[in-house]
Amino acid sequence: MVRNWMNHAGVRRAAVLAIIVLLLFMLRSMMNIILLTLLLTILIGSIYNGVNKLIKRFANVPPMIVLLLVYGLLILIIVWGVYRMVPLISVQVKQVYLMIQQAYMYPDRNQWNETIIEFMDTLNVQRLFEPGWNAVMKISQLGTQLLVSIILSLFFLMEKSYITRFTATFVDSKLGWFFKEVGHFGRMFLGTFGKVLEAQLLISLINCILTTTALWIMGFPNLLGLALIIFLLGLVPVAGVFISLIPLGLIAFSVGGINYVIYLVILIVVIHAIEAYFLNPKLMSSKTNLPIFFTFVVLIFSEHLIGVWGLIVGIPLFVFFLDLIGVQRKQEKDT
Repeated sequence: MVRNWMNHAGVRRAAVLAIIVLLLFMLRSMMNIILLTLLLTILIGSIYNGVNKLIKRFANVPPMIVLLLVYGLLILIIVWGVYRMVPLISVQVKQVYLMIQQAYMYPDRNQWNETIIEFMDTLNVQRLFEPGWNAVMKISQLGTQLLVSIILSLFFLMEKSYITRFTATFVDSKLGWFFKEVGHFGRMFLGTFGKVLEAQLLISLINCILTTTALWIMGFPNLLGLALIIFLLGLVPVAGVFISLIPLGLIAFSVGGINYVIYLVILIVVIHAIEAYFLNPKLMSSKTNLPIFFTFVVLIFSEHLIGVWGLIVGIPLFVFFLDLIGVQRKQEKDT
């Protein structure tokens, strides 16, 4: 009786899905590395395929060389961005420090100095230091996770053919039925995940163009480096917009004082609203053949339940669930 019950395809599929969910729950502390590796593998893999096809039109270059060139270029871009931005941000921090120092040395020189002193007196520096230190540690941890994910994605793409052949042998093992179902679920999820990444890339590009144009109008220096940072942070849904506010805020203060900081905050809020409430639902909807209303609701709830990553994996998980229960999505909208 039990054996017949376990041989039922639906029961097996449900059991495999439950095991996958349990494993992901147990590995939740490593979810950043898992999702970053998946994200980088898909993105860089797509770039590599495009570059490889382009190069093959002109020369017969080994694919491994092309892959290493793509990763080398990626690392150079990241290093160049850090090299350009770190000195600029350090200068802005030094200027802010000197301004506060001048305010305490000459408190009666102008009303602005008095305002700075009053503001600093209201701050509990000790209370601000602890969350600031925690933020530094989290950024350092995220940097380490990003490095590990880049290395993992590189090795995966280098041995993609061998890994594919190796994992295919699992289907012929004694637990072949289990790995067959895992592969089925993986293909269902990754099909939608790739489409969501395409949408996020387009959102990041639009966000970068809008923000860089506004910064150019405001007279910001080093627009190319800023555009690179804005684009890369834009790949982090919604939160990336606010992370970019830290270096941009310091530069805005040195360019135009507190007024420019206020203008910048308004700009970031407007762009965040455009991204979260228009671009994200619209583009996700067009990529997944879902109504905009459903897309919008799923994004809200997935961000609440999962966090920032929910804005990327929420839609694929929802579509995965729909495919799992056999819901047919229309390919074209009714007019």
